[in-house]
Amino acid sequence: MKVAIQGETGCFHEVAARHFFNHTAVDILPCSSFDLTIGAVSNGLADFAIMAIENARSGSILYNYNLIRESGMKVVGEINLRIKQNLMALPGQTIADIRQIRSHPIALAQCMNFLNNYPEITLVETDDTAGSARIISENKLKKIATIASLNAADIYGLEILAEGIETYKKNYTKFLIVGSEEKVNPKGNKVSICFATGHKPGSLATVLVRLAEMNINLSKIQSVPRLNGDWEYMFYLDLELPHGSDIETITSVLEKHTSNLEVLGIYNKGEMLYES
Repeated sequence: MKVAIQGETGCFHEVAARHFFNHTAVDILPCSSFDLTIGAVSNGLADFAIMAIENARSGSILYNYNLIRESGMKVVGEINLRIKQNLMALPGQTIADIRQIRSHPIALAQCMNFLNNYPEITLVETDDTAGSARIISENKLKKIATIASLNAADIYGLEILAEGIETYKKNYTKFLIVGSEEKVNPKGNKVSICFATGHKPGSLATVLVRLAEMNINLSKIQSVPRLNGDWEYMFYLDLELPHGSDIETITSVLEKHTSNLEVLGIYNKGEMLYES
């Protein structure tokens, strides 16, 4: 089994992938962008892709919703990973030696309460947490640290200077597992959909009432502009289904009140796991 991830070996996407697949023998295919990650599945280079979709602190990654919909791939699973951020550098240094911290902007943002204690240290945004760890290790960069996973520190031989520096200790990221349509679980208890509504008062409210009448829990709703120049919107929804729900019945009801309705995936609600 081959799983495409955004980021380098040791990044949080890899941690989430190995947790989801129960640490079984999976080959990780690192990709430099989310486009290449989902493209690896579309082009047959990987069986699955795993993509961050939302962080409890930073919110949704709207771009990835559109990528999934436009790719024709389906959401086949999810996992919620508790993200523990750690400051690391070459062995033998202390925080007092550090003059620069390089990491992904979201990782930096998640640790600002800690970083504000060191105004003399310059913060530099990079493409990847684990990639920054690799560059520091390979180039023997002293006085430079990164923020990344414990796994990255082990892989690249870096020393932890401060562990668990994230501001919010309930710092969870939701990852979606994406695959071909035949890998969808038709008996899953969660479904992701998207649709448009009429551009008039009450259009969305009508849809929400219908969901409530079917005893469906709306766990998420997100709007993104339609690319039609009129500032109309698409809505992405996550629905938690009661036992015995029939997705075809649900979509037939929603189709009466929406347009461009698509089922992005049927899967089981993800576990809440601690990063390790």
